[in-house]
Amino acid sequence: MRATLLRIPPLLLLLSLGSLLCGPSQLLAAGDELEIAISKKGLGKEVLITQGVREWFMLVEVTPENTVIVRQEKERDQYLVDESETHDRPLAPIEVDSAINDYINSVKARVPSKK
Repeated sequence: MRATLLRIPPLLLLLSLGSLLCGPSQLLAAGDELEIAISKKGLGKEVLITQGVREWFMLVEVTPENTVIVRQEKERDQYLVDESETHDRPLAPIEVDSAINDYINSVKARVPSKK
């Protein structure tokens, strides 16, 4: 058996380590004032990103049969995005972390930082 070295991006590693805590992990992104909370939900995870009255939500729900990913974005009480997708297989934990990492990065790329 041959060992394979995995290169894990620092943010992904931080997200994975944060999920080991008992409750939701709170991360404050420096400079852009986004508050990011990640919670473990069964085999999946949930992420809530807030900035003032704006809120981004992602749920990755993993079952033995499939995976459902829900993404929502709202400003105050108005939903701007409410979408979901279903995968016909359970995602591996590293795939769940990668999906969450990609989502956080996409929000950061779309949101102007407050300075």
